[in-house]
Amino acid sequence: MTDKKRTKVRLTREQLMMERKKKVVIAIISLIVSVVVFIFKGNFIITGIAFIVSFGVIFTTAKFMSSLKKSARVKKIESVFPDFLQLVASNLRAGMTVDRAMLLSAREEFDPLDKEILQCGKDISTGKPVDLALESMSKRINSDKIDKTLLIILSGIRAGGDLAILLEETARNMRQRGFTEKKAASQVLMYVIFIFLAVSIFSPGLFSLSGVLVKTMTNLMGGLAPDAIPQNLPISFSTINISESFVFYFSISFIIVMDIMASLVLGLVSKGDEKEGLRYLPIMLILSLSIFFILRKVLSGVIGGLT
Repeated sequence: MTDKKRTKVRLTREQLMMERKKKVVIAIISLIVSVVVFIFKGNFIITGIAFIVSFGVIFTTAKFMSSLKKSARVKKIESVFPDFLQLVASNLRAGMTVDRAMLLSAREEFDPLDKEILQCGKDISTGKPVDLALESMSKRINSDKIDKTLLIILSGIRAGGDLAILLEETARNMRQRGFTEKKAASQVLMYVIFIFLAVSIFSPGLFSLSGVLVKTMTNLMGGLAPDAIPQNLPISFSTINISESFVFYFSISFIIVMDIMASLVLGLVSKGDEKEGLRYLPIMLILSLSIFFILRKVLSGVIGGLT
């Protein structure tokens, strides 16, 4: 088995162990929740549903938090990677070997990249080829941007180029790309604000108004006899088949789905990654649902007083 395959198997086993531990912890918490539900309800069916729902919610939340943590780690590594390349190039120009230049570049301010640098330097010191060591580091970091950067560096190494010059040029290009991305993010700020306001404030207000109007029209039409309605009106009235509860639950469901989709769009527009927008989801849900219920209460009181 090659070093590359061995590294992949080791990482897979570590990830499997962590996933098993997480599932055991989630199952224990879900079991505790189901026991509490059984104490209060005393129904096995409700208890089973509570266990399944709690397990699904906790598991999804844990996955979401883990994804955000990994994404934050990758973003932090990408931000310091040009400085790391510049430092390695300086060490190479000072006459150091590649493994020595890598090991001396592992500084605390590069955390969490410093651990990957140390591992890569140790791999090179123990006789692993530079290209395989860099490929293994790229796989552990799991970043598309760093994958492409290291691919360019490896292509230059295999072509016989000067590694120090290659690293300096790559670091300069990465910094320029970072400045371009920040400039683009500032230009789309107005789109982000518009999407956030439309989904979190305006849409819940319209849904609450529609629910109150359906309730009001149902009450008004329910108290009128068909013969009491003038026949010469330009509009006609018939039986209302949409119930108030249907409009209420449809509005809640649509607001939640719309918040989820809007958060993904915000992440894609502002950060270039849909998962980055999920961090806005709790704020959007709390804000939109609060506005929906508050406006529904206020409009019900105002229109109820008028009728």
